[in-house]
Amino acid sequence: MSNSEDLASEAPGGAREIRFLNIIAIVAVIDFLLLIPLIWASRFVADKHEVVSVLGPLHGTLFIVLIALCTYGSMQKWWGWWFPIITVLTLGPPGSLIGDFIIRRQIKERAAS
Repeated sequence: MSNSEDLASEAPGGAREIRFLNIIAIVAVIDFLLLIPLIWASRFVADKHEVVSVLGPLHGTLFIVLIALCTYGSMQKWWGWWFPIITVLTLGPPGSLIGDFIIRRQIKERAAS
């Protein structure tokens, strides 16, 4: 059996799912760290158009990446469709971090039983 066959036949909660959750968490944390100065630089707080013009597209790109990653995991049936939906509704990082926490807890519970 090859490596790809091992990963494909892996049970839910396997190493591949955990690695994928790690990628989602990294992207979410980076996006969240960009979101803080972006909100600060918005016209409601500091009116720094130069900062917004750089951080805005970066946040938008990472938001799309988060949605794509969460959707891919749902299509693989690693988790439900609630994960990409909550990520969209919370504008990215908060929802993906909440979903990550919930899924990791479910994986630990499955492993314990």
